[in-house]
Amino acid sequence: MTVEVKADRQLGWTRADTVRTSIAVGVAALLLGTAAYLGWTQGEGLGGSNAAFMLLIGAGLGILFERGRYCFFCIFRDLFEKGNSRGMYSILVSIAVGMIGYAVIFSTRVPNPDGGTIPSDAHIAPVSIALVVAGLAFGLGMVVSGGCIAGHLYRLPEGHLRSIPALAGVVLGFGAGFLSWDFMYSGFISGAPVPWLPAGGGYTMAIVLQLGILIGLGIWLLRWNPPVAGRGDRAVDGEELRRVIFFKRWPALATGAGVGLLAVLAYYKDQPLGVTSQISSLTRTGMTEAGMLSGFMPGLDERLAGCVAVVVHTITTNGWLIIGIVLASFAAALPGRRIRVERATAWNSTTALVGGILLGWGAMIGLGCTIGVLLSGTHAFAASGWVFGLAVVVASGIAFKLGLHRRANPGVFPTV
Repeated sequence: MTVEVKADRQLGWTRADTVRTSIAVGVAALLLGTAAYLGWTQGEGLGGSNAAFMLLIGAGLGILFERGRYCFFCIFRDLFEKGNSRGMYSILVSIAVGMIGYAVIFSTRVPNPDGGTIPSDAHIAPVSIALVVAGLAFGLGMVVSGGCIAGHLYRLPEGHLRSIPALAGVVLGFGAGFLSWDFMYSGFISGAPVPWLPAGGGYTMAIVLQLGILIGLGIWLLRWNPPVAGRGDRAVDGEELRRVIFFKRWPALATGAGVGLLAVLAYYKDQPLGVTSQISSLTRTGMTEAGMLSGFMPGLDERLAGCVAVVVHTITTNGWLIIGIVLASFAAALPGRRIRVERATAWNSTTALVGGILLGWGAMIGLGCTIGVLLSGTHAFAASGWVFGLAVVVASGIAFKLGLHRRANPGVFPTV
């Protein structure tokens, strides 16, 4: 099969383009101005000295997510429904780049990985049946709601109105996760092994092992990588540059490399990437103050690594990361004319809410989402990242094959 590419249309420039571009410049100025203020004040009362840095990291991610369509829902849908694996390579490359960067950082912080010390600030979590169930719930929720949590954060500014009930569902799902935490922790998570690949043979062996897995997956996925018919000769002029930067989807390899590099910078300066810590922490804070939760939660307040929720009363660096993703993705979408308000109905809003609940519950029990557990976990050579990722892939693959995304949002996805 060959993917036919239509000839490029003339872009032109309209008054609406002027308005869109002006707004995008204004949003970019707001981001940079806020980062400058946070840097000048050292984030006092607003997340601390790393607040400005994480806001800019979030902005970079927002641009890469939006322009490279780095969305696990979109990537898995292309693979399972359309038989196109191109997007998968962005995930593989981001893991490869991130793990090499993490290995360099680990080598200075934990020189001897065989000494029994596991980096406590990395997302290295226990592997248990609870993690598998969390991944399955997350994968199903992703398909039903129309995106993972990070996907909803960057697609909402594009006019994806289903992201509103989906994110509301995420909060409800976190609440359900907190209420079921004691049962899941005492029954499955407490005492579960915490496999860390470098502990068995050093960083070199861990890199070789994971790189071998990534290369093997990349070769296997080539069978679903159809050739693309070219567009013919094109002049490199102003319109073509505008088309490539703002209209065309950025290459998967470049997008993945960018995400991996930002992940390394975030971990070196502050903490591993994740988009659920602030949301789950605010949920826990509200439930605690409402008397629905006790002040102490076993595991979460003791030893577990990941996007762990704590009681907070202010924005954290993770919150600034999220703000950066939302604002930058909005600014990136505007010049490319990708702000299109999706029609919301009672049915697709309800399914988005239900899917969001599954996302939130899975992220709470799994201690993170596809960014915090799958990416940051595999970057840190944690077996938990691979287990969670496999569960997400299995659940989403079955759900896509059953067409649950089309049933949850009829009229948007054509029957294949």
